[in-house]
Parts: sequence; C-alpha cells; structure tokens
Amino acid sequence: MTIREMARQAKDASVTLAALSSDSKNKALQAVAAALRKCGDDIIAANAIDLEAAVAAGLPGPILKRLKFDAAKLNDVIAGVESLLALSDPAGVTLAATELDQGLNLCKVSCPIGVIGVIFESRPDALVQISTLCLKSGNAALLKGGSEAMHSNRVLATVIAEAAEKAGLPTGWLQLLETRADVNEMLKQDDLIDLVIPRGSNAFVKYIMDNSNIPVMGHADGICHAYVDDDADLEMARSIVVDSKCQYTSVCNALETLLVHRAIAAEFLPAAAEALRSRGVKLLGCPDTCAIIAAEPASEQDWDTEYLDYILAIKVVDSIDQAIAHINRHGSGHTDVIITNDEQAAKRFQSLVDSGNVFWNCSTRFSDGFRYGLGAEVGISTSKIHARGPVGLEGLVIYKWLLQGSGQVVADYAEGRKQFTHRPLPRD
Repeated sequence: MTIREMARQAKDASVTLAALSSDSKNKALQAVAAALRKCGDDIIAANAIDLEAAVAAGLPGPILKRLKFDAAKLNDVIAGVESLLALSDPAGVTLAATELDQGLNLCKVSCPIGVIGVIFESRPDALVQISTLCLKSGNAALLKGGSEAMHSNRVLATVIAEAAEKAGLPTGWLQLLETRADVNEMLKQDDLIDLVIPRGSNAFVKYIMDNSNIPVMGHADGICHAYVDDDADLEMARSIVVDSKCQYTSVCNALETLLVHRAIAAEFLPAAAEALRSRGVKLLGCPDTCAIIAAEPASEQDWDTEYLDYILAIKVVDSIDQAIAHINRHGSGHTDVIITNDEQAAKRFQSLVDSGNVFWNCSTRFSDGFRYGLGAEVGISTSKIHARGPVGLEGLVIYKWLLQGSGQVVADYAEGRKQFTHRPLPRD
C-alpha cells in the first residue's frame, strides 16, 4: 500500500472515529490492553531483536535505554492504556454557548483533529501511548518510530490495530510508516492529514515545517534549566537538582543546565557537585564554576546542548534576570525551574521565562502528561499553537461551531428588522 493510500484509509477512518461513542472507544481500549497482555512474549521477543542489532551497531547508552521494552515496560504501558478509561472523553464537550437571538443558539463543541501524523524516537512505549491517546480522542494516526525499534513497532502496531478493529474501530485508523522516504511522502499529503507532530531536535522540527504544508505541532529537544536563587533552601535545591538530572537521564524533561546565583555558589556548588558525581554525572562549568569545584570548562555550545546522558553544564549568574535571559536565549521552551523561598522572585521567573512548563521548587521530571493527569502524552509541545507543554487528550482535539436556528435569515439583521441578543447560555 502506498503512503497516499494509507493516508486516504486513515482519513476515511477518521470520519467514523469522530462519531464513535465514549463507550465504544473505551471498549476498544480495553481490548488493546488485553491484547498487549496476551502478546507480551511476542512483543518482548521482537524488542530483543532490535536491542541486539542496536548493541551490535554500537548505539549509545541513552538510545539503548529508550529502546528497551521489557516486562516492566509492558506492564507500565498496559497500566497507561487502562488509565485512559477513567478519563473523560475530550470530544463532544460544549466549550461555550451563546444565544444570538431567540431561537438562534450557537455552541462551540470540541471534536477530534482528524488524521495525525506523529514522528517519534526509538521508544516502543511511545507508540503505545500515542496510538491509544489518538484512539481515546477519536483521531486516526500515522506513526513513524525510530528505525532502531522497527521489529518492536511492527508487532505493537499490529497488536493494537487488530485488537481495536475487532472491538469496532474502522479499518485503517492506525498506520505504521517505516522509512524516511515514507515520512517525506506523508508530508505531501496535506489534503488528507490534518496535523503532524515531530518529536526530536529543533533542526528536525524545522525540517518538517519547511517541507510540508500540513500544520506542525513541534516537540523539540528539551534543554531544561534549574536556577538556584540566592534565597533558596540549599538542601532542597540539591535534592531537586539531583532528581532532575539523575532520576532518568535519557528523556527530554531531564535537567541539562544548572544556573546558580553568585551569592550562594561557593556554599551550594561543592555539596551539589559531590551528590551529582556520586551518581556518575560529568560536570562542565563556566570559569566561575571551575574556580569553585573541579569541572571541565564548558563551551558556548554546551549551553545549547541536550545531553540525554550523565552530563550537566553549570553556570554562575549575577541575578535572577541574568538567569531568565540565559534560559530564554539558550532554552528550548520545554521545562525550567526556579528554586527559591522568595515568592516574588518565583512569580517573576514564572512570568518571564518563555517555556511551556515553568516550575517553582520541584523537579523538572514532573513535566509529563501522566504526572499531570492527562493520560500519558504524545509529547511535550514547545510550539505556541493550540496546545503547549505535555500534550494529552485535550491537545488532540480542536472545536467546531454548531448553530441551531428556527428559520432566521441574515437579511433581517442586516436591514435592521431584528437585533442580536448575544446572551451567554449554560454550556449544558
């Protein structure tokens, strides 16, 4: 089947999906969870083939960690699928209602986007999360995972698509792309695909935007920052920094750059460095940092680097405003945190840092759709469109305007015989 034919099939399926009841979609999700559990051995065996090939190819540790799909990861994704059952259906919700005139009522109602193309990294669990979020929100999906996960993705996509279709979903609602050529063909289908979500570097997202007329929701790299203010609880700061960097290094919400106020740098950095080194973190620093702790000199490029590894760049700053300026210049708009006891400083930071997620006194690792209660995520949007930050179910719907009248015509209003009331109505 050509990519054009796959996109056409997905478009046709999206029409049926948009009209499915919440119960129908939940039954399909239950069938998917059961099928994943039943086919677990086959999925893990396929993943073992991918892992063996990745090791033989000498791929770096962070990629291998993302690629691994074992029994624990299987249980996690099944739990994620089942968690969607408890969430409200985001489609069909009345967002606003207005009486334009007596007997002429306008409603703004949420609806699925339609057909979504998602390009993501070598994480088989991401395929499960993305496809089931699309199912729950009523969208058809064309998915392209990293080539390193080819065998894993094939089995997972087959299991999920077949289970959902047996439960009543239309054929072709989920399609799997496998090559870069497939992606380039997908980008040409602007009459059939409604949204593309690329997950990757800023350069990759820009490439997608430059090579398609389809709207793009960018999920770019995560250059996340923690700023330790001069009024911070230093023990709290140490704990948050270590968790942000080390809890799971190979993900986009892991800490990559630490900014420390000059007034507390000499007191904070030695203990923080010791805690980080005990977890295997390599430290890079500006000249002021290197004068306080043993660290390799950081280059200008390091401030713009997503390591996804046990590496942390550290910079001493003179003020909160200098920290904010650094983040807005070098950050990727993903997740940034201030650690301080000064409420006014925190509010200033949260107001001026131009990122989708801006935290106060907590780990960057909380930037996650599941932890937000969104039912996992298709990614974390660094774009400024209809959805920003972790994109869960609500980010996969748009809206339409529904107008119900009783014979009204515009001429009566244009010629002054009638007047609009524009009276707000209850949304229910």
